[in-house]
Amino acid sequence: MIEINATMIAQVLNFLILAAILRALAYKPVAKMLKQRSDKIQADIDKADADKKAAEETLAQYKSQLADAQRRAQEIVDKAEMTARQEREALVAETKKEIERLKQNAQIEIQNERNRAFEQMQKEIVTLSLAAAEKIVAKNLSSKENDKLVSDFISGLNEDMFNGVK
Repeated sequence: MIEINATMIAQVLNFLILAAILRALAYKPVAKMLKQRSDKIQADIDKADADKKAAEETLAQYKSQLADAQRRAQEIVDKAEMTARQEREALVAETKKEIERLKQNAQIEIQNERNRAFEQMQKEIVTLSLAAAEKIVAKNLSSKENDKLVSDFISGLNEDMFNGVK
């Protein structure tokens, strides 16, 4: 059996004193240090969560800004295409007007040339008529010869008019 004597009581007392000293000197500081380390780890985890949330918010902002920039870029491209289309249409319309103006000028010029040619032909007819009249008067021909001379003159005149006016 266990014998309780003074040595054993001294050993139990020593053990209790040692446990109290270790608790006061070692356990409390170690527990305090573990608690501080645990708190620091928890603070780091909380900070990491906050940083992650901030990063996600920043990413969302960047995505929003990127989408906005892409939308604005598309608007610029669309506006440039519309402006180019409008300018092209304006140039086409202006070119058509210019072509129409040139056609009208050409038609006026052609009509003026016809009028000048006609006036010149009238002058030549008058000159030739006078020349023919002089020949008729100068020859004092018979009426058959006069008719033949006038017919020849008129047919020659018609050939000249049709050949020159075309």
